[in-house]
Amino acid sequence: MHDLLFQPLEIGAMTLPNRVVMPALTRLRAVPEGIPQPIAADYYAQRASAGLIVTEATAITADGHGYPQMPGIHTRAQVAGWRRVTDAVHAAGGRIALQIVHHGRWSHSSYNADGRLPIAPSAVAPPGEIYSPTFTKLPYETPRALKSWEIPLIVTDFADAALRAVDAGFDAVEIHGANGFLLDQFLQDGSNHRVDEYGGPIENRARFLLNVVEQVGDDIGPERVGVRLSPHGNLGGLTDSDPVALFSYVITRLSALRIAYLHLIEPRASSAGIADDASVDSADNAALFRRLFEGPMITAGGYSAETGVQVIERERADAVAFGRAFIANPDLPDRLRRNLPLNVFDRTTAYGGGAHGYTDYPALDAMEI
Repeated sequence: MHDLLFQPLEIGAMTLPNRVVMPALTRLRAVPEGIPQPIAADYYAQRASAGLIVTEATAITADGHGYPQMPGIHTRAQVAGWRRVTDAVHAAGGRIALQIVHHGRWSHSSYNADGRLPIAPSAVAPPGEIYSPTFTKLPYETPRALKSWEIPLIVTDFADAALRAVDAGFDAVEIHGANGFLLDQFLQDGSNHRVDEYGGPIENRARFLLNVVEQVGDDIGPERVGVRLSPHGNLGGLTDSDPVALFSYVITRLSALRIAYLHLIEPRASSAGIADDASVDSADNAALFRRLFEGPMITAGGYSAETGVQVIERERADAVAFGRAFIANPDLPDRLRRNLPLNVFDRTTAYGGGAHGYTDYPALDAMEI
């Protein structure tokens, strides 16, 4: 029944043995210096049977952090910490990509040693509250709008982070252009009010993201580069006046860059990190945008094994990401292949803490089946 999920897939420089992808999943378990703890190697290696693992979002610079105990890829110690992870995953036969991100306005001055305000395309604050590095809830601040000359420097920061990811042993990087973070803030006109070459028309608002993708591809090879987008998403308070036109342009341009893959989040699950219920009346990104991207496409957002098979059957995606199911089931591909019961995800252990809810979800013992 689920055979389509277990066919191999060529995806850039990688050959995936199956199409069951572990997407980026925030866990808040790095040390305060942004270094993955040794237990992270166990966590990711337990899930090495995934066709591809994408790590939790990882900050490209010190001011790119936006939540407590978030990992980074901007120091030697962080690179060494991630090397332990990639070595463990590869020893277990897996493939792993590092998701790289800058939080932009979805951050706070408490994350910056000198108390600088977070940066954004425009001085527009997001709604709601943020957790400080000490897990204290604070209101979001009005960010500082970036100067035009600063934006190419951040492009270089993304490229440098990708090079460090390769040094750390990653098979690929996934550029995080989704979920209300800095690149997404530039894309959408609800947060981007600029009047320079990075604002206004769609072509200008997409310039930053496309420059990042081009530079990262030049430095590590486009076959090692994935991009994640969330058309119609609502995280971070983002809105756009014409999301179909915006993301049609962006995806068409990304297709021409011959990147390894495109990873689209379905809007029904855009609040998946906050709530467990998925919307049933949202736009269908896989149906809307698949025809515009010629390379492999991953879809994420509240899929079951059955609906995952259906989206591949309809040729709306090539692989399917399963988030909470992968947290709770380190051997998820095996369980899906054999149609066996799944462990239940415990949201109370999702963020922060140690081994409980991280590396202690039980795997099936094949000898007892």
